[in-house]
Amino acid sequence: MKVSLQLSALALVQTVFGAALPTTTSTSGPQFENGQPIDGNGKGAPIVGGTNKYIDVTNPDNLGRQPTDNGIVPNLKWRFSDSKTRLFKGGWLREQVIQDLPQSHDVSAAQQHLTKGGTRELHWHRVAEWGFVYAGSVLISAVDEFGKYQVETLNYGDIWYFPKGVAHTVQGLEDENEFLLVFDDADFDKAGTTFNVDDWIAHTPRDVVAKNFGLDPSVFDNVPKPNPSIFNGTVSKNATNTPTGTLTGDASFVYRTLQHEPEPVPGKGGVFYKIDSTNFPASKTLAATFVRLKPGGLRELHWHPNAEEWLYFHKGYARATVFTGNTNSRTFDFGPGDTAAFPDNSGHYIENTSETEDLVWIEIYKSDRVADIPLTQWLALTPADIVAQTLKIPLEVAESLQREKQVLISA
Repeated sequence: MKVSLQLSALALVQTVFGAALPTTTSTSGPQFENGQPIDGNGKGAPIVGGTNKYIDVTNPDNLGRQPTDNGIVPNLKWRFSDSKTRLFKGGWLREQVIQDLPQSHDVSAAQQHLTKGGTRELHWHRVAEWGFVYAGSVLISAVDEFGKYQVETLNYGDIWYFPKGVAHTVQGLEDENEFLLVFDDADFDKAGTTFNVDDWIAHTPRDVVAKNFGLDPSVFDNVPKPNPSIFNGTVSKNATNTPTGTLTGDASFVYRTLQHEPEPVPGKGGVFYKIDSTNFPASKTLAATFVRLKPGGLRELHWHPNAEEWLYFHKGYARATVFTGNTNSRTFDFGPGDTAAFPDNSGHYIENTSETEDLVWIEIYKSDRVADIPLTQWLALTPADIVAQTLKIPLEVAESLQREKQVLISA
């Protein structure tokens, strides 16, 4: 009865104010799927003011759907779609920095798109850069302080890691190329973080530049200013399948994820790749996972003892509840292009909410390694009688818990 009156009130407001708020499709029961904070048990009421209906409908857990949510947990989510896109001749860029997602204290990130021949110009950073190719192919080139270098073509699933200060560039090889960038500093846009070669040359006395290269000053008359960051170019003749350079083996800045075996997944819920300094020695400050979770599957309840977790959801739809201690927890819904930052040591899970589509995402840690402690394994390796007394569960249940990490659990 109360829900019917609430929805009647909503219809009246729409009539009086001419609001374009769609009515719900049901007059009883929970209304979260219809974008209304009504639980069907007497709590909540319709939204009659301004709201973004699409966001409400696609984020039902933010409307209070989970009765186990409690206390105050800050927003841990950012959509790349809410980032300002910078357009260039040769591609585009959109970032997520700490000003966008204040709870991401360790890393910032970006999606970058390059057309064929489009080039992220020669530059370096005062922070490390990690990249993952998810569309097309790119040519990377890098030079370190010892004069060692690497020129290599990367395809889907391939990763690069450029340590702090390493000079590099990236060029698109196919018609459309796109990749994720991650940096081990949350405030990436801070002055003194990125140094572009043409910007430096354009702001150094011309006679000094000429003396440095042993060339006539007129050679540098057309150096771009201001620097374009991304520009149209022609594909390098070095864009072959044969890597060149002296940075190879453990010194290589490139890791080809899909050429390696994934980690064991006893829970049989999907595929789990770990990429950190244990198998990619160059990547000393950023550790990662690349995960594919089957429909309805669960990334088991766990926490990370060594770092905050940053996530990028590439494909599919997910739900995650983050427990920050002291009775505080909050549930979030995620879709393609969403990012998140789960606080250091917070307990959480990730669930694939689709019945038909795999969930694909990347996890990043500002650490030299990936580390997690699953809830089930912890309890299974603790004396069963203590677990039973603590949780008020039968002793035989405590004794039956899985002693091995399940990682990804099938539906």
